[in-house]
Amino acid sequence: MTPLDFLPPTLGPRRTFALVAGVESYAVSHRWNLHGPARDALRFARWLTGPAMVPPGHVRLLLSPLDDPDTLDWSASPGLEALRTTHRPATEENVKAVLLDELPACDGDLLWIFWAGHGYIEPRGGELMLPCADASPGQIRHLNLDSALRWWRTDLVKHRRFPLQAALVDACRVDAPRDARWNFGTNDYGGGATVPGRKQFRLFASREGEAAQNDAERGAGRFTEALLDELGENSVREAVVGLADTARSVHRTFRELRERGEGWQLPQFVVDRDWDACSFLDDDLTGAALPRAARLDQAAWDGLGDLFEGRELPRCAYEAYTWAFRATGCAAPLQGGLPGESLLEVVQDLDERHGGPGGMPLAVPFVRFLGERAAAADERWAARLRDWVRETRERLALPPLRPPPPSQRRTALHVRLESPPGGEDGFLARMWLRRDATEHIWESEGEPVRLDAIRAELVRQLGSVGRAAGDSSGHAEAGRPSGGVELIEFHVPYELLDLDFDQWPVPRGPQGRTRALGLVYQVVVRCPQEREDTAAEWRDKWRWLWSQGGRHADAVRVVTDADVDDGLGMELGAGRAPACVLAQTPAGARTGAAVEAVLEGGVPVAVWRRAGGRREDAAAPGAQAGRLGPRDPRDPPGRPARPGGRGSAVPPDLLALLAPAGEDGRPDPGALDVLALPERVREVRRAAALAAAGAPPGEGQRAPGEDRLVLLWDDPDDTLTLRSLA
Repeated sequence: MTPLDFLPPTLGPRRTFALVAGVESYAVSHRWNLHGPARDALRFARWLTGPAMVPPGHVRLLLSPLDDPDTLDWSASPGLEALRTTHRPATEENVKAVLLDELPACDGDLLWIFWAGHGYIEPRGGELMLPCADASPGQIRHLNLDSALRWWRTDLVKHRRFPLQAALVDACRVDAPRDARWNFGTNDYGGGATVPGRKQFRLFASREGEAAQNDAERGAGRFTEALLDELGENSVREAVVGLADTARSVHRTFRELRERGEGWQLPQFVVDRDWDACSFLDDDLTGAALPRAARLDQAAWDGLGDLFEGRELPRCAYEAYTWAFRATGCAAPLQGGLPGESLLEVVQDLDERHGGPGGMPLAVPFVRFLGERAAAADERWAARLRDWVRETRERLALPPLRPPPPSQRRTALHVRLESPPGGEDGFLARMWLRRDATEHIWESEGEPVRLDAIRAELVRQLGSVGRAAGDSSGHAEAGRPSGGVELIEFHVPYELLDLDFDQWPVPRGPQGRTRALGLVYQVVVRCPQEREDTAAEWRDKWRWLWSQGGRHADAVRVVTDADVDDGLGMELGAGRAPACVLAQTPAGARTGAAVEAVLEGGVPVAVWRRAGGRREDAAAPGAQAGRLGPRDPRDPPGRPARPGGRGSAVPPDLLALLAPAGEDGRPDPGALDVLALPERVREVRRAAALAAAGAPPGEGQRAPGEDRLVLLWDDPDDTLTLRSLA
């Protein structure tokens, strides 16, 4: 409780002023949009102008809602209705005008700052940055709350004005994205000489490094909801006197939610500073400071320096990073991707974060995960990692740590085709199974075979693997995976990339029923022999994609006819992104040129549409021209015809077909899991087949192009260096 002699005798509604801001819509990206902050701001303004009886003219309301402001509920109080015509957008210009010009010129005792929206911690100084509605990628315009509060303690605000200042923030306090695209810059408002006696109270919705919870369906932040429940019908003076108790009560509410499994990790809400500039909530609530994770000691760091020297980020690094948070009962950072480009940078990030309630440093489960997954490729390194975990746990007296989940690597059947060196009809072929180990299962023995014979052998091998997987006695053939084939990868020359392997019929059910191969299995094509000149770019892009967990706003590039020119390949290969290209070339004539650019740029993943309908195998063996679309008249003489001829119908947009929709209803490339594309493409093929099966006779049985997708999936970590079949 704040002693009464701390309060100015004149404190009351007419000596109270406020900045109230709610930001839902952000210019930087529709992915930043939120549901709820504008309504939270209105609810706080209703308390101010209602029970607290603050004149509407003393409240500066800044709103940037997703919907039309007129659709919001302004009827809760006459004072709120008055603000309907005076509110402004929550742009940086308006925020600075209110906080640094308009309100300092007022004569008051109490300043309220209420903000609902996104929040990020500045990486160098740890200051809280609250993005404004006009934030853009080149400049994330924001309010630096810490700098603003320092400014308000100085003599730039007249000495006897605003001795009490309270900041209530319903926003996350997570690390600012490290992505170079987001430029927050620096906002320091400076200030004059500090004025003694000014008191500031800060109440945040989360600790540093934690996200604030929002109920999108109800359009409410959980923090604001609890805060307003506590403020109730209090007057300004009652609210100020009881603000510390209000904070404690809010904290207790969320501790109870946490205990019932309905809230985030504790402490959900903390007071950073009370009226006496003391951080008191954590100590006073339970009688002792809440546990904080132990930090790695020097011996642990020395061991990691030796273990990680010269090591690239392994394929499982992002999975290990996210599992470290789950294993310790913590919420993972909202922004995806690894926080650094080396193992030591990742461990440093983990060691600087709060651990779980058991005191386990986040770095320890991360290293344990690496040790478990590395065993298959490097047992010696894996053993050293496990030794480090054991020694660190014993030395720091850490609690038990559950093992990470086993690897879920799928069983893949690889089919490699080569053109005979003498130009004979047919192809040289080899097949192998790959999961935990590699097993060669068939080879054409140096003699070219026709595609129909290769297809028949593929069907036979699939049946053999399926029977082994279904052996109820558990006695599968030696060396053969215990699970059935999930993925079929065709390693083919460039000229065969457009062949309809996914349409090959395979037996399915009684009476000779067949289904297309791409409906039953995940089917992809590969062209590793075309990667020799761009192997570095190819591997770098693939590893970057894995370090982002398969999702990143720049991972996917949509290429249209207008983009396809002689410099596209160099453009695609200029950086780690993109790692996936969607060739949206409706006419088809430039699809081949787009695929060439993909290979030149080292892009490991691409999706395009095969031209026309299904190609019959009878025309395929040895007849190279039968597999290619018509030559683009813009090609120079002598260039081979490209995959993909012209189609007659305008197909659906590839991004809309493959990517989930964002909150604005548009397909979101940043939400497309590129690493899950083999399964996603099979889902699209199945949906088209089901739509065709259910269509009335005579009607168009599928959206054009939906079942003709080609997925180029070149995994450099799963490419065997084999002798030529010739």
